Amino acid sequence: MSLRRRLAAGDPLYGTFLGLGAALAAEACAVAGFDWLLVDLEHGGGGEASLLSQLSVAEAHGVPVLVRVESTERIRAGRALDLGVAGVMFPRVESAAQAAEAIRHLRYPPAGDRGVATYNRAYAFGLHPEGLETANERVIGIVQIESRGALEVVPEIAAVDGVDVLFVGPRDLSHDLGVPGQIDSPEFQDALGRILKAADAAGVCTGILAPHAEQGRRYAAMGFRFVGISSDATLLVNAARRTVTDLRPA
Repeated sequence: MSLRRRLAAGDPLYGTFLGLGAALAAEACAVAGFDWLLVDLEHGGGGEASLLSQLSVAEAHGVPVLVRVESTERIRAGRALDLGVAGVMFPRVESAAQAAEAIRHLRYPPAGDRGVATYNRAYAFGLHPEGLETANERVIGIVQIESRGALEVVPEIAAVDGVDVLFVGPRDLSHDLGVPGQIDSPEFQDALGRILKAADAAGVCTGILAPHAEQGRRYAAMGFRFVGISSDATLLVNAARRTVTDLRPA
């Protein structure tokens, strides 16, 4: 079943962010059993040049890969899509107009402005041009709600055609709300409630990044269905730190 169909089914889907820019790290996360992986080109240590190798190894294990692009610039999404990613996450979306413009980059004309080419990896280098016929329906569009300004217009953003997931950036949003990192604060919890309500009214999914599995389960219980758990780098460093601590008890 495709990732988009699994989203529509309503079950929580758990993934992690890939920030190391390393194919072996991506493969380790793929075999671990995550439902999806997201290559982070906004904050991660790798760039577009490392995207293909991570995408290839994850796909070999049947795990769909998305990408968070650096900006809502058209070419950033287009290059990732031509490599064959399952969807694109756009950071710092502040308005419905910006969300609509970003989503247009994921769609071929006349619905959007994605450049049309079939000699790329997404279409087996020209062997499967028929994929163009269903591409607009297959690509997942994710917009991030990371600021007070976005929160004020979140119902309008959620209602934009083609937005599949409203994804909360907890660090950015909590900082902008004046409660940095305080995810249990009334201000942050109220914001989450507003986002969940807007998504439910629009019939779209909500997502969020959690620092660990326990918090991820709590978010899923609240109604979030696309939950990121930490990142490849953070999972590694925490496991390493626990090992060192076990070796050197106080």
